[in-house]
Amino acid sequence: MALSRLCWTRAALRGSAVTPRPYVTRRPQLVRSGPAWGAPWSSKLHLSPKADVKSLISYVATKTKAINGKYHRFLERNFPRFYLLYTTFTKGLQKLWADAKKSRRIKADMVKHNVKFHQLSYREMEHLRQFRRDVTKCFFLGIISIPPFANYLVFLLMYLFPRQLLIRHFWTPKQQIDFLHIYHDIRKKSHPEVLSYLEKVIPLISDEGLRWHMTELCTKIRRGTHPAIQEILALRKSFSNHPLGMNQLHASQIKALSRAMLLTTYLPSPLLRHRLKTHTTVIHQLDKALAKLGINQLTDQEVKSACYLRGLNSTLIAEERCRTWLAEWLQISCNLKEAELSLLLHNVVLLSTNYIGTRR
Repeated sequence: MALSRLCWTRAALRGSAVTPRPYVTRRPQLVRSGPAWGAPWSSKLHLSPKADVKSLISYVATKTKAINGKYHRFLERNFPRFYLLYTTFTKGLQKLWADAKKSRRIKADMVKHNVKFHQLSYREMEHLRQFRRDVTKCFFLGIISIPPFANYLVFLLMYLFPRQLLIRHFWTPKQQIDFLHIYHDIRKKSHPEVLSYLEKVIPLISDEGLRWHMTELCTKIRRGTHPAIQEILALRKSFSNHPLGMNQLHASQIKALSRAMLLTTYLPSPLLRHRLKTHTTVIHQLDKALAKLGINQLTDQEVKSACYLRGLNSTLIAEERCRTWLAEWLQISCNLKEAELSLLLHNVVLLSTNYIGTRR
């Protein structure tokens, strides 16, 4: 302001007619101009909070995956045996978790649609049956790990006794084959005992024709011949009442059949009988569902698993022979009534003892 007055005074003295400019006070204004500041909310420079979180998660996941891959390669290169156990355990946990989610979904559908177990599809029934057995085995492992510091001992026991304490998801591929052979050898030891009991009760069968059929069948199996389907079905009546009915079997035969079905024998006879009856009923229901589905719809692994459950050592037999044997089993099972399920239980021994390829 002083400078403008000085300029006006000098001009007035020089005789020039200069009018002073009015003084204007200007306030600085901040204007967001495009070229100077750029787009104020540019999607390239200023991400939304959700996009920031997604980008961070993606970055962390990528880095974690890379570090995990390096760690796996390090273990595989320097500690191959430990790496095999590590990968088997982690994959086993993933499979067990997937089985649990599938079982939960099936049970939820059963409640929602008011469906009973025997009304499910074959694959759903088989999944629930196997998952129940796996959970029972895991439950026992959880019980023994309850005491303080017992979990360290449990890990040692799992490493030393994987067949007895771990389920199939935590077995290595080699262990799966070896353990199936061991289990079959265990149940195969009970076959002579089951046949001896059948020969022993022949005089107790009231019908003369049934006595003759039973004698012929036992003789044929002793000689190493595989019996025909009709020869087994001809004995249906003798397995529906005394002395071979489910409720009339002797305690020794109950234990032998429990070993043949890979069930524990360390229970009182009434509990063993009830468990055998329940197990045989479930297999009979599975057979009906499988007959409805069709054997041709099963994969090779499903066929082998179904045969092994019913007493055949399918690890030694070609897939086509397994399908043939399973078809024979279904033909017998689907012709039996509930009162004749004792024959289906004994069929684990009668139909599998001399089948082609089962002898090692």
